[in-house]
Amino acid sequence: MTELSIIVPTFNEVDNIYPLYNAIEKALPDVNWEMVFVDDDSTDGTLEKLINLCQEKPNVRRLHRISRRGLSSACVEGFQATTSPYLAIIDGDMQHDETKLAEMLKTIKDSNCDLVLGSRYIAEGGFGDWKASRIKASKLATRLSKMITRQEISDPMSGFFMLTRAALDQCVRKLSLQGYKLLLDIITSYPGKMNVKEVPYEFRKREHGESKLDSMVMMEFVVMLIEKLTRGIIPARFVLFSAVGATGVAVHFSVLYGLLFMAETSFTIGQTVATIVAMTSNFFINNWLTYYDKRLKGKKILPGLLTFYAVCSLGSIANISVASFVFEQDYTWIISGLAGALIGTVWNYAATSILAWRK
Repeated sequence: MTELSIIVPTFNEVDNIYPLYNAIEKALPDVNWEMVFVDDDSTDGTLEKLINLCQEKPNVRRLHRISRRGLSSACVEGFQATTSPYLAIIDGDMQHDETKLAEMLKTIKDSNCDLVLGSRYIAEGGFGDWKASRIKASKLATRLSKMITRQEISDPMSGFFMLTRAALDQCVRKLSLQGYKLLLDIITSYPGKMNVKEVPYEFRKREHGESKLDSMVMMEFVVMLIEKLTRGIIPARFVLFSAVGATGVAVHFSVLYGLLFMAETSFTIGQTVATIVAMTSNFFINNWLTYYDKRLKGKKILPGLLTFYAVCSLGSIANISVASFVFEQDYTWIISGLAGALIGTVWNYAATSILAWRK
């Protein structure tokens, strides 16, 4: 029976496939293990390299995902494709220390704990050649993550860990699957307090390929924090959508002011132009930020923009209608305005999610 399944999420890691397998093979000589590579449709030859490795090694499998992206969701798909009692996550870039896998397995078995994480913060752990700015960002994210963890963990942002299948089964249906930080997702989705142990490791320098971390990683982290803090009651996308809407109000009044007092246009023309500019601004910010994982590109931009215009126009009608109705019930103008704004925002969010950014 396979005792340990090692899940490796990959995207364009062609030069690391064989070195990683060889390193893990050397690190686990006495363990019945398997590797499951979950690839998000690589374009650099990784897929072909994985086919070759799978044909050569009976303990290697490959899952090829098309039109789906994201490290967390890839790892969970890998988990669910296995039956081993112990599960591990290790990056495909060779920056995690595979020699720690044997120690992690021994720890999780001997201590009968739920999860063992590789920590960069405890004694003998470290960040390798990370720049000071990146270390500061990591420490900030770690402090923020402790807002939603119910226990003291030195490195809740670690991407290198091992857990039991029994522990996974207790939280897998509650995972948000947002972004890169699956460990934090698992810990905060687990019912009660997890029994967690830590093993130190030194983060290595990448030798091949390019880092997949970009400007959206922190945003994905923030999205997950919002979902966990609100216990999923308020969708994180709705929070972002509403925040973008607030920037649209600022854009609207800025344009309107400029047209009225600088260009000296009529109010009707100014209001019309300001509305269109604000809606356009909201669309592109939402496309980049709120729907970062469903981004419209190329020929899909114009239809998406026109759909956004149509939906928001109907939202404005709903806003005015509800606000007027509430005001007629003798509520204050503030409450009436807020009621209309809320209905309009909910409508815009729900409709654009389905019509503009469907995927």
